[in-house]
Amino acid sequence: MDTRALELYVSLAKTLSFSRTAEQRHMSLSAVSRTLQRIELEVGQRLFERDKRTVRLNRAGEQFRQYAQRSLLDWQRLTGELSPHGDEMRGEVSVYCSVTASYSVLSPILERFRADYPRIEILLHTGDQADAVGRVLEGREDIAVAACPDDLANKLGFLTLLHSPLLFIAPGFPCSVSEQLAADAVDWRGVPFIVAERGLSKERLDHWFRARGEKPKIYAQVAGHEAIAAMVGLGLGVGVIPKLVLDNSTYRSKLTILPVEPLLGPFPVGLCVLQQRLDNPLVRAFWQAAQRSYQLLK
Repeated sequence: MDTRALELYVSLAKTLSFSRTAEQRHMSLSAVSRTLQRIELEVGQRLFERDKRTVRLNRAGEQFRQYAQRSLLDWQRLTGELSPHGDEMRGEVSVYCSVTASYSVLSPILERFRADYPRIEILLHTGDQADAVGRVLEGREDIAVAACPDDLANKLGFLTLLHSPLLFIAPGFPCSVSEQLAADAVDWRGVPFIVAERGLSKERLDHWFRARGEKPKIYAQVAGHEAIAAMVGLGLGVGVIPKLVLDNSTYRSKLTILPVEPLLGPFPVGLCVLQQRLDNPLVRAFWQAAQRSYQLLK
């Protein structure tokens, strides 16, 4: 079985979506279906259970996924060892990050990585940074740009690239929220907050309120710090976001930083990976490119 078919199968096992796999692989839906049919014919049984709405791996499919990943890892390791130059390595690395991180954190890494390894393709997926660590743990991504959790799992490796302060932000223009904050003694229990649904910033804010013996007035829970900046910029409440997001927000001119004490712990940003994935020469090459990129920036 050729490596391209195995790569397609691993991609399909991650996405559980024929359309997304076709988009990622730059193939037609019919080509993805035909490749899977050939694989199932060689294996001798169905590997996916599928109907009009869902696609899921069956037991044989999960066993074959593990085989495919091991085979691809062995192949990548072998080609890396036999190649006299790193730029001869080829294959794919999947990376997950938020939209802000894609151009503020990932950009210098990709610039160096593409220069050193032009034949390795990056499959970039974006979304809420709070999902980043989970996607790595589930094996859906090779690497993610994430905030380092306070309780990092032993099976994970984390490369800290920078620290971004966590800031309280408020509308920077006259509105009902700014009027509340203009009081000599702010009653935080009555201030509407826009908070993240989950993630490190939510944990830090929850701890801040518990330390005060208060409960926040939640106006909305949203996915992603970019959404918090947008809603605060519309005058709907107060939020907590990393300075990294504030600096890159299109709402920056409509926001103001609140001098709140005590300060929240900083937001450690870096790369997250399953330790065992670092045995993959392509993943290791990306990890090392990140280390070199940020060493030069310091």
